[in-house]
Amino acid sequence: MSPREALHTYFGYDDFRPLQAEIIESVLAGRDTLALMPTGGGKSICFQVPTLVMGHNNPEKRLCIVITPLIALMRDQVANLQARGIHSAAVYTGMSRDKQRVALDNCLYGPYHFLYCSPERLESEEFRKRLAQLPVGLIAVDEAHCISQWGYDFRPSYLNIAAVRALLPGVPVLALTATATPETIEDIQAKLGFEEKNVLRKSFRRENLHYVVRRTDKKEEQLMHILSRVQGSAIVYVRNRKKAQELAQWLTKNYELPITNYQLPITNYKLRITNYELFADYYHAGLTTQERNERQQAWTEGRTRVIVATNAFGMGIDKPDVRVVIHYDLPNSPESYYQEAGRAGRDGKTAYAVLLFDEQEDKARARKRITDTYPPKEFVESVYHKTCDFLQIGAGSGLGHRFALHMDQLCHVMRLPVLQTYSALHILTQAGYIHFEEEHETQPRVQIRVPRQALGEYNLSHEQAELLDKLMRSYSGIYTDLQYVREADDRKTHELLVSLAQRGIITYIPRSVGCSLEMTNEREAEIYLPPAIFEERQARFVSKLKAMMEYAEQGQFCREQLLLAYFGETDAVACGHCDVCLDLAHRVIAE
Repeated sequence: MSPREALHTYFGYDDFRPLQAEIIESVLAGRDTLALMPTGGGKSICFQVPTLVMGHNNPEKRLCIVITPLIALMRDQVANLQARGIHSAAVYTGMSRDKQRVALDNCLYGPYHFLYCSPERLESEEFRKRLAQLPVGLIAVDEAHCISQWGYDFRPSYLNIAAVRALLPGVPVLALTATATPETIEDIQAKLGFEEKNVLRKSFRRENLHYVVRRTDKKEEQLMHILSRVQGSAIVYVRNRKKAQELAQWLTKNYELPITNYQLPITNYKLRITNYELFADYYHAGLTTQERNERQQAWTEGRTRVIVATNAFGMGIDKPDVRVVIHYDLPNSPESYYQEAGRAGRDGKTAYAVLLFDEQEDKARARKRITDTYPPKEFVESVYHKTCDFLQIGAGSGLGHRFALHMDQLCHVMRLPVLQTYSALHILTQAGYIHFEEEHETQPRVQIRVPRQALGEYNLSHEQAELLDKLMRSYSGIYTDLQYVREADDRKTHELLVSLAQRGIITYIPRSVGCSLEMTNEREAEIYLPPAIFEERQARFVSKLKAMMEYAEQGQFCREQLLLAYFGETDAVACGHCDVCLDLAHRVIAE
């Protein structure tokens, strides 16, 4: 089977997009490859097609390990591949040991082609042993910039990939990213242990995407103005969860304000919004997986027009007709801005990336962001010891223990500032002392407290009795300990479990989203934060934030040219349609 045959047979396409064929050819030649493609450039095809070709031609190399940080993306891609008749599996945090074992057995003994996993899974010795037994022909590393400490989204768990390569000798790596500076490009190849440098890149230019900066000290009004002028699906990015919720509610409440302010006929505007069930909704990591999935699906299907979100709403979005992405707050770096803005206009039609900029306010917030993100070393050390005290971890103990961490309680009891404490825990994670997760989701758990023979005394409804009977048959240890129960994901079942818990028949801990902390070392009396973890990363953070500020402030150079030059494309021509280019054109005409 040839790559083109695989493309047509499994995906229904007659030809590859630019650069896809060259990347696939490089992978099939057994070469480590770094592929740089803009958001929406079709990265998945670059590892899916060569895997199917290899599996057809050599069953001993039929499996691709896909390493990606987002569980939602794993689920979506596995579902899409299964729908095409391509056997795929995923292993991620929150799955039971039995489910993980079944998934790995399927990949070993069944006709499976793709195994998705998070980089954190690679830390498990048991998982590594199983991995070494699998018929792996390719390792695909999505969001590869996460492996570089100079990248904008460094994740220490990505550094485990190099060790896994030693378990799979001769297996090539395909690293994929849509955002990498020249320095990050070098670092990715070094950290992944490339045998030789091999970078294939497509220009990051997006000809249909119009970059705009709007200077304003009335961001809410400007936001509504833009949404009234640019019809269609929209994303609004904000920096915190509270703002996401407040802004979505404000938009929904005020979208029928007098439209004369925006110089549009009121009938036209009302007519255009009647197709949506909800004008705006919010999305952030504090929602449960079910809530996030429901909100994203409503937006994807066009039932919600605007999604107001933190950067938790990002990787894995596959909606081609987003007409505008608006940044309400200044992003931390050109990398994050480019990636988030690039979610507009994937269908090739005209779309807009708009940054709302209040020079005085945004500069002040940027200065505070630096101190919040990189608090003094002494504070980080204090957070380490206070957190260990809070969790009752004694000196020389704690290794391998995992804790649910209630941040509100920690900060209240230990008198710690919230934002700086979050940052300190992330710095301690990068230094290797702990593994801190902000978006840890605990699965629903149930324990039955009343003996089976005594249940008849409780006058149960038919639905309650039926549910209890099902739980007793499905979970043998449910009388002696809390059991993870998948049935609780159903809303009606959740309500039944709540009613049973209120009567004291069961103990029910619903699904929740919070933080978790794992001790990756025993508690130490003193900790050391090396310059590479602290001073150097702080300097990089400041540099990237400064570059983003300069992008917003300047009005002389093409916006797209500036972004492309940042990513190493220094020969790009002016786009002709960003706000700066249009302003310059108007000046020339006026003169």
